[in-house]
Amino acid sequence: MIHQPSVASNGAEQAIAARIEAAMPTLTPIHRRMGEYVLANLFRAATMRIDELASVVGASVATANRFARTLGFDGYPQFREALVRGFEATLAPVERLRSAQESLAAGDNVVDASLEQAANNLHLTRTAIDNAAAEAAVEAILAARRVFVLGAGTSAFLAGLMEHGLMAYHDNVQSLAFIGGPSHAARRLFNCGEGDLVIGIAFPRYVDDTIELARRAATRGARVLALTDGPRSPLAQFADLSLYVRSERRLAANADAAVLAVIEALCDAVAYRAKRSVKAAAEVTEFVLPWLTDPLSVSAHPAGKASGDAARESARTTVAKASTTKARPEPKSKR
Repeated sequence: MIHQPSVASNGAEQAIAARIEAAMPTLTPIHRRMGEYVLANLFRAATMRIDELASVVGASVATANRFARTLGFDGYPQFREALVRGFEATLAPVERLRSAQESLAAGDNVVDASLEQAANNLHLTRTAIDNAAAEAAVEAILAARRVFVLGAGTSAFLAGLMEHGLMAYHDNVQSLAFIGGPSHAARRLFNCGEGDLVIGIAFPRYVDDTIELARRAATRGARVLALTDGPRSPLAQFADLSLYVRSERRLAANADAAVLAVIEALCDAVAYRAKRSVKAAAEVTEFVLPWLTDPLSVSAHPAGKASGDAARESARTTVAKASTTKARPEPKSKR
């Protein structure tokens, strides 16, 4: 479920609905049909051009314009603007895409503009996250008995990547993003408490499941680390720690590149700080070797199983050396 004000609290669409209902007895049959469609599909109507609304009810564009004027608007653009006002946050990416399609010239480089925006997001995020906040987040991960990572929508994939990045350096990291849905995540969090850390990943348009699960974990004594867009985020309202990531994207709801960069930075910092991290990384690498392919050995010996085995054995030797090499003293942590 998307986290946004309920229909009851959205004054804009309430006002539109009340205006249409009040006008119904005086409307012509075609206008009444248009009004009924809008009342039954407020969100969909807010996304429609005038010709689309006219077509769906079997009317003309002129009739749709007259319908808007009958309701007291100057025309259909003003009517639709009032509808959109009730769904501003939800419809923002749709409106940006519509605007871009209507305004971009044929020669505009959309790919370059997108990459530039990603670079700008990363620069602003780096500026916003101070060393103390980043260090506190890393320490919270290292000190936690268990780490649960929550995310929904695209953030579910980010949660999985964070689990992947941390699991070699922490004994108990669990992404609750996919397995069994929110009810299963709630079961996994049922016995969480003091000593546990819940990392919530939530960006507009916020998903209620992430917010509610993190909130419930907090009430049971778990600490909450929020990866979100700013202090007004519903997740930040009760989080113990927050890292704010710039996630603006011109033609969609959010950009994930800067969020992933922050996740990777946290994982790198945990790997650097964790005890036995070199040995752990070496052991994981050795364990997954049977599923890895050395492209050089394959290209040199396309059909040579023996050469592949030899390459893997060489890699195992390298890993073994890495795990026994004395690393420089690492900072003490609670782990």
